[in-house]
Amino acid sequence: MSYFGAMQNEIYNAGLQGKLPDYPVDFATLEKRAHEALGPMMTNYVAGGCGDEHTQDQNADAFHHWGMIPRMMVDCGERDLSIEIFGQKYDNPLFMAPIGLNGEASQDRHGDIAAAQASAATGVPFCASTLSNDPLEDVYAACGDTAPWFQLYTSRNKDVAESMIKRAEKAGYKALVVTLDTWVTGWRPRDLNASNFPQLRGKVLQNYMTDPEFLKLLPKPPEEDMQTAIMIWAATFGQVLTWEHIEWFKSVTDLPIVLKGICHPDDARKAVEHGADAIYCSNHGGRQANGGIATIDLLGDVVKAAGDLPVLFDSGIRSGSDAVKALALGATAVGVGRPYTYGLALGGAKGAEWVLRSILAEADLLMAVNGYPTLEAVREAGAVRTDR
Repeated sequence: MSYFGAMQNEIYNAGLQGKLPDYPVDFATLEKRAHEALGPMMTNYVAGGCGDEHTQDQNADAFHHWGMIPRMMVDCGERDLSIEIFGQKYDNPLFMAPIGLNGEASQDRHGDIAAAQASAATGVPFCASTLSNDPLEDVYAACGDTAPWFQLYTSRNKDVAESMIKRAEKAGYKALVVTLDTWVTGWRPRDLNASNFPQLRGKVLQNYMTDPEFLKLLPKPPEEDMQTAIMIWAATFGQVLTWEHIEWFKSVTDLPIVLKGICHPDDARKAVEHGADAIYCSNHGGRQANGGIATIDLLGDVVKAAGDLPVLFDSGIRSGSDAVKALALGATAVGVGRPYTYGLALGGAKGAEWVLRSILAEADLLMAVNGYPTLEAVREAGAVRTDR
């Protein structure tokens, strides 16, 4: 049993000695301080969304019209938040969602390593992004005993795509998370107005610049001609994926195949039919398409259509109560995105660790107070749609 909620006792007891927390425990303060630390260009990229950002805002706001009904006279002196997924047991139901600019978020520009260290410290698995300032092998090593997953942006060059997959499998990652909705970049006004696309400036491309198959495409090593390397990366990034590609993925790796971006129940059913091992319900945090529907409002139907397959979820998680609501609606594991990246901006690995612990503490205490001693009890209780 884990007692994540004991974090509040640490904070209150430290206060008796005159010590205040180094980092905030609420999202609003965290966001404000992180934007100051990141600066305008990085804030545009990390905080920005597609179009007028309505979908991004709805992702977070929609949690307010989902509620949970407390149950009394239940022994919640011990809570069990553990899950089993991809052959691994974790003592909590969170994961660190893949974010392609993590590397630039920490002050030392090694945010991927810092995120992995936060994962090792908290037991929250890290879904490492293809877009990274450090090679995936180094990121894996920094995860310690907390088994990570690898998110793939599928290259148009099959040799490069297969090489990335093989490297992740050899390194020891426990699942391959294939992003479906980013073969082309969505319309992001904040970045467009600043004419800033970090990858075209050579940021977070180390997995490519250390990949033997990608290096074969270059006329010169990247250290001799980085601009050409960047242009070749841009020309080969973003394979349009169809259902037939699942067979190819399964032919090149034994890792579980997770399809990221599934929001429609019909797509969930097709994922099952084509042999996917898990479904990842996400609208990319509102960064890719401005369709206007919050992912949490789509989760229940996706879970029903997924049958026995695990369903991962992200988009809009800002707190522990958000995470518990997603679990109540059927998510197997819940992805935290921007909040932990903001933690990286404020304090590297320690900052991200604090944010993850805060979210876990709130989730644990909500379960304790509301009478849900286990995640099974949370799912049995479910969440209720309200009119706010």
